[in-house]
Parts: sequence; structure tokens; C-alpha cells
Amino acid sequence: MMPMDRSLVKVAVLCGGDSPEREVSLRSGKGVHTALMRRGFAAELIQIEAYDGLPQLLAPFPVVFNILHGGAGEDGTVQLLLELLEKSYVGSGPLACALAMDKHETHRLLSAKGLPVPEWRTHLGEDLKAFLDGVGAELGFPLVVKPRGEGSSVGVFLVRDTGELASRAREVLEGFGSLLIEKFIPGRELTCALLEGGTGVEALPLVELRPQGRELFDWGAKYSPGECEFICPAELSPEEAARAAEVSKEAFLALGCRDLARVDLRLAEDGTPYVLEVNTLPGMTEMSTFPRAAAAAGIPYDELVERLVRRALSRTPSAPHG
Repeated sequence: MMPMDRSLVKVAVLCGGDSPEREVSLRSGKGVHTALMRRGFAAELIQIEAYDGLPQLLAPFPVVFNILHGGAGEDGTVQLLLELLEKSYVGSGPLACALAMDKHETHRLLSAKGLPVPEWRTHLGEDLKAFLDGVGAELGFPLVVKPRGEGSSVGVFLVRDTGELASRAREVLEGFGSLLIEKFIPGRELTCALLEGGTGVEALPLVELRPQGRELFDWGAKYSPGECEFICPAELSPEEAARAAEVSKEAFLALGCRDLARVDLRLAEDGTPYVLEVNTLPGMTEMSTFPRAAAAAGIPYDELVERLVRRALSRTPSAPHG
């Protein structure tokens, strides 16, 4: 790493927001802020509930570690603001964030590139009953019902019959304003953390997620202690691991991601790794899979955080060099 007087580097750690993932973002932000302080940076934790006045809050900081999850913090809106403010920031740019947050656009783009994604249908405003009848007939059961534009497994349900499909679809549509339905892929739940460095994009050791007493890695499994077993590195054959890592890297590049991302996958029984979604601002909490994967690759949490800040600083023309 290049020499740097970290005490002169003012970093805003931006977290909170108003999405359903607010509490997770606050925990991620505290972890990142503590790590930066331990590393000697002049870091400040900025916890927001809304976006009013954000330019003024960020004015003193040349670099921003945005760890907002979901909503405007991850869908490209805050990224565009940071671009307009000429701030260096951790993570992908506005377009990649917008594409990744929209699961319909992600699936459409990746399938066009020949990458495996589950068969899906997106509700585009047509009569709901007719849409659901068509989905059931075309895709069969079981199905996964989810919002088109939320992250962190928010509002995700596994359904097995037409009655359950109708009730969950209405619930998701009323709660989130969008609806996407996928064919359920029997198999194993994997996630691949991707970290960009000087030599390109590196796939960190894969993590397998084994929810306890449920088939789907939903919000409860993700954030409730004891609800999920995390195996890192995942117990895969070399061929399975290589294929999952390669598909994840191709998804990262196809969407134009930067710095870091996490690709969530279902490994089908025939060994095909299906991309479920790409997270451009993966969690950095004590339970998050991204830091687990980095640790398995020999990258401690504090070093991971500093690497990401240095990536952002490298895009600043006046970056400090010591």
C-alpha cells in the first residue's frame, strides 16, 4: 500500500437511511467507522434518517464510505449525488447500482450475456389475477415471490400453490409497489464476495448458507443469530467452486460494478450456479458474509475497510501520498 498519513484523510461513513434495511446499515456503519478509527483515519460516522441536507453534511469530507443498504442509498441516487458533489466514494457508480437494484433489469442483462438466471416474470401493471395465472402455468411450483427492487432478502417468500401465490403476491405488491416471481431452484444457497484491486476482480472464498428449518435464505435466516449456518469456504468440488466464482465475476463485470459486490447464487442439483441478485453495497456487520469471505482469504476486517477507502482515494486527483 502507498504511504499515507491517515490522520489527514477525512472519511465520512454514511449509514442509516430510510429503507427497510436501515438497522443493518447502522450496524455496518458502526463496524466500518470503528475499523477506520483503529487504522488512524479521521473518520466520522454520519447516521441519517432522510436525505435532506446531505450535501451540507458531506461538505467537509473528500471521501465517503457509503454503507447505506437498499433504497436511495444503493439504487444509484446517492451515488449520482456524490458524483455531482465531486466526492470520491466507495462502491459502484450510479448506473451499475441502478441496474443491480432492479432484479428485472439484472436478470434481463445477465441472461442476454448467457449467464444462468432463474426463469422469471415481472408484474408490469397488468391485471394481477391474469398475470399470476400465467406465471403458475408457465413456471410451475414452487415459486419465489419478491419485490423487484429491494435487497437483503426483504419481502421474499417461497410459495407452493395458487392460493399462497395470490396472497403473497398481493402482500409484496402492496408493501413494496413492485413484484417479481422466479422459478424456485432446488439446490444450495451460495454467495460470492468480489473485491476489486490492482490486478482486477478477485472472487473471495465462496460461502454456503444453510438456513435452519427453512428452504429459503430469507430476512430471518440472514439476520437472526442461530437461524443460519455459514460454511466458508463452501464445501464444493473444485469445478463447482470455479464455475460459481467465474459466473459471479462475469455478473460483476456485466453490470459495470466497482470496488466490491456480492453475488447471491443457487447451485442447482446439476451443478449450474444461477445468479439471484448482485448486491453493490453488501453488509459489513458482524454476521455479514462479505467480511467472512474476506477473512477466509486472509484479509482481516480492518484491512478490508482500508483497502476500500484506498480504492476510493485512488480516484481523487488530490489524493494524499504521504
